[in-house]
Amino acid sequence: MKRLISCEYNMDTNCVELVYTDGTVIAIDTDAVENEYAEDMYQRSELDWLIYNSPREYAELVMEGDVRKYLKEVTEYKRLD
Repeated sequence: MKRLISCEYNMDTNCVELVYTDGTVIAIDTDAVENEYAEDMYQRSELDWLIYNSPREYAELVMEGDVRKYLKEVTEYKRLD
């Protein structure tokens, strides 16, 4: 793979698609990632926010394997009493 030239969320396929200068295309299935890592609606919301607002950061998290660490750092779960 060469340099990344495009990183976008494709609503039709529900994938974050990365395109590199050498023609390599990687599609990250966002449903599969959520099913693997998100344990509750708060974590799913965090991932959804990244998908829509910062797909490149989302792709970096997934490809580097830091999704679980990220979710632990940013998700705050409070029980309703």
